[in-house]
Amino acid sequence: MMNFLATTGSFGSELWMDTFLSSVVYALLGLVLFAVTFLVITKATPFSLRKEIEEDQNTALAIMIGSVMIGLSIILGASIAG
Repeated sequence: MMNFLATTGSFGSELWMDTFLSSVVYALLGLVLFAVTFLVITKATPFSLRKEIEEDQNTALAIMIGSVMIGLSIILGASIAG
């Protein structure tokens, strides 16, 4: 810990701020991608997703939408990690 403080100067505030800002940018990018993906799925289906999942209790459709979102999050996480 002392080596880190000695080499970074003022407790590494610049590094911390860069990391924080990049995390915020990636989080916003992820939210935008999730919203766009959900809109594309909604427009591509000939029926109402809300009605099918909430009123008709279509579990298979809910699992499919969830798996698309999980797949997207895995891709986004891998791209962030490098």
